[in-house]
Amino acid sequence: MNVILIGMPGCGKSTIGVVLAKTLGFSFVDGDLLIQNQTGKRLQQIIDYDGLDKFYRIENEVLSGIICDRTVVAPGGSAVYYPEAMAHLKELGAVVYIQLSCEHVKERLGNLATRGVCGAKNKTVEQLYEERVPLYEKYADFIVNCDNGSIAENAEKIAHQLSLALL
Repeated sequence: MNVILIGMPGCGKSTIGVVLAKTLGFSFVDGDLLIQNQTGKRLQQIIDYDGLDKFYRIENEVLSGIICDRTVVAPGGSAVYYPEAMAHLKELGAVVYIQLSCEHVKERLGNLATRGVCGAKNKTVEQLYEERVPLYEKYADFIVNCDNGSIAENAEKIAHQLSLALL
């Protein structure tokens, strides 16, 4: 079994994911780091110099190629744009949408221009949020609101939801 964490950039997929992996005794995989390791470039460099279409192709390919067991996977926030990758990730395990209000996302994101957020140059955070939330909800097996609580508390909320589902 694996746990796949989806949600907006800045929602805590990676930070909560590491703590959740420790809590569950699982490994942890960060999709953004896989892309950077495979290309030798930062996400923003790929977007700026190779273009958004190439980034999308790379991200879809990398996410579709993940093979793991007993792992928490944190794909990038744009993973939900790729039906092929999301079908693969759903086959791997339970998909948890880390829900965060748009206000909290804006507080956490900082400078979108350097964050490697797909589509950020042409859209506001609010527009990205409105576009992506229905996709997160579509693919989620579980939705866990993480507007409140520490990283550890939110990881525990997710672990609790998963344990209820396995009973």
